[in-house]
Amino acid sequence: MPERGYRLLGFVDDEWPGMEAFREIGLRLTCKNAGLAEFLRKNVVDEIAIFLPLRSFYELASEMANLAKQHGILVRLDTDIFDLKFAHARTEATQGTPEIVASSSGIDGWQLLLKRVLDVAGSLVLLIILSPLFLIVAALIKLTSTGTVFFAQKRVGLNKRQFTMFKFRTMDPAAESIQERLAHLNEMTGPVFKIKNDPRVTPLGRVLRRTSIDELPQLFNVLKGDMSLVGPRAMSVRDYQFFSEDWQRRRFSVPPGITCLWQIQGRNTVPFEQWMVLDMQYIDGWSLWLDLKILALTIPAVLRGSGAA
Repeated sequence: MPERGYRLLGFVDDEWPGMEAFREIGLRLTCKNAGLAEFLRKNVVDEIAIFLPLRSFYELASEMANLAKQHGILVRLDTDIFDLKFAHARTEATQGTPEIVASSSGIDGWQLLLKRVLDVAGSLVLLIILSPLFLIVAALIKLTSTGTVFFAQKRVGLNKRQFTMFKFRTMDPAAESIQERLAHLNEMTGPVFKIKNDPRVTPLGRVLRRTSIDELPQLFNVLKGDMSLVGPRAMSVRDYQFFSEDWQRRRFSVPPGITCLWQIQGRNTVPFEQWMVLDMQYIDGWSLWLDLKILALTIPAVLRGSGAA
């Protein structure tokens, strides 16, 4: 990196089958491993970078780091020590002890704060604007069916913490108790339970679901901090228990959202495996612009009613 003022003095290594190819590309070999101490005594060295596979070279790497410590030379270490591609790696100090903190989530630190500011501001504005609609829907639910206005269910949120999520009730009050009897009608792949013409859904509930109005009470969850405006859909405890792949559980490393890539790309028409891939794409590629884009694209997706059940 000459633009940063670096001048590579060379590499330290012992003979091995690949050394000939190394020499052919013109990189300098300063000394063998055993000669590093002597090299440091006689040469100007500002930094040492140790990029050895620790499983087989732990003792050697430890000796090199100790040499650098004795000479007061800065040491650079590869954070990818477990051959894992973390999205973020940083250093922190706990009671004076330095640590490497690695995160596989693309949303971290100040980004979470920025996302939270958008969530609070957005949910507050929407709740104020939509309050007349809340009253109308609540009255219609009470007039057309027996039971509560809101449906409350335990969902799995950030880092698998459970929280109570709210929606406008669209089903018969006894819907959950008879779900297993309808399991053979499930039209979704994977652990998720969805039926296009679910017999438990009330006539008004079908309208609320098709227009996604039933989702609006989740704005209270966003304001409370259990959810975000944008993020992977909050899974029910029942659905989570049927997850079979651990990589899919990384979706719980960020707050769940009201809308997401799955929502704007067809919802229930998207197979479960592809749905999980979309969640990983969102986590790895997160930006404030992506959240705003998903929010904007949610409106036409809702108007089309594609994939709603």
